[in-house]
Amino acid sequence: MKTSINFKAVKLDSETHNFRKKTFDYIRKDLTPKNEYWMEQKIAQRIQNIEAYCKEKSGRKLQKNAMPVREAVVVIKENTTMLELQNLAKRLEEELKIRVFQIAIHKDEGHTDKDTKEWKPNYHAHLVADWQDLDTGKTLKHQSFHYSKMQDLTAECLNMERGISGSRGRLDAIEFKIQQKEEDLKVLEERFDIMKSEISSEKSQQLIVKENDFLGFKRLNTDKTVANYEKAFRSYRSIIERNKTELECKSKQIIELRTKVESLNKEVQSFKNKYSVLLTEPNVFASERKKYLDSVTNILERDIKFERYRYPNIDRTENQILISEMGKIAQKVCQENNIPFTAVNEIFTDSDRGVRLFSLLKFGSNNSYQDIVPEENQKKRKRKKNR
Repeated sequence: MKTSINFKAVKLDSETHNFRKKTFDYIRKDLTPKNEYWMEQKIAQRIQNIEAYCKEKSGRKLQKNAMPVREAVVVIKENTTMLELQNLAKRLEEELKIRVFQIAIHKDEGHTDKDTKEWKPNYHAHLVADWQDLDTGKTLKHQSFHYSKMQDLTAECLNMERGISGSRGRLDAIEFKIQQKEEDLKVLEERFDIMKSEISSEKSQQLIVKENDFLGFKRLNTDKTVANYEKAFRSYRSIIERNKTELECKSKQIIELRTKVESLNKEVQSFKNKYSVLLTEPNVFASERKKYLDSVTNILERDIKFERYRYPNIDRTENQILISEMGKIAQKVCQENNIPFTAVNEIFTDSDRGVRLFSLLKFGSNNSYQDIVPEENQKKRKRKKNR
């Protein structure tokens, strides 16, 4: 079984999820007792300590865009122990200065196979780590070979096979399809060659019809022989045309799959480069994060404006009504646009953004119906009205 480890910026709700502080729809409650947890310190307290140490060590505040605490998801086996994971944490600290202070083993997540109805568990562990360099007080700086080292240490400590780097799994699946198509093509080509050889082989002799004449001698029956050959050629021609079409189709599929593999290779390399920059350049990470949150905010604003246009007479002076309506709008935006709800939570933790959005819902703005409904829809409504 293969394992992998991938660190990302810690989420706001990590402790709630990792330590099962509330129930989730996608877990099996009957398996939750099999989970294991270990905590040295809470995330909020750890961040305070990191900020204080940075100020003490460097004389400066920790950069606003820094990611001093990160979280990894580790693929494990059913029998992986907390001791093995703590040994991994020790090796990460010794060799890469990464200090893990929370571990959660999850054995209650997975899915039910649609065909077999069999439960397919997703055994994994969450490692939350302190990313501060104790020598400088700043965040650790790792290169690509360090992330490769993480994979090696994980496989070694958990006694598992090392996972394939990048998105090779997806590429391997496509390359496997190519191999299958090439094998199918080979079978077709062999079948095609066999058929051609059969036409000129001994089998063709079976098409010749000889009958005894009135003297008892074997004579060629021309009519029946010609009829047999015509029938055989019609059959062969039909099969050859069918195989030819199938050969061309298989060849085309192979070319398309190879093109897709090349595209995926470029995509994987692009993601690797971007991921490396995001992990090592706090400013780039902050910029990408801001762009994403701004785009989510714009979608929220548009839906809020549309909601006010649809229901202008709702009494929004009561805070509970306002909060409930905002929650429904946010949930609708997340579902329709495939946005994680944590992103919306993060938007509302920014007091300025939150106040602006609630004010927009409560009091509206000078924006009219034309700002909300696309121009084409406006024209349709005008035409309908004029009728």
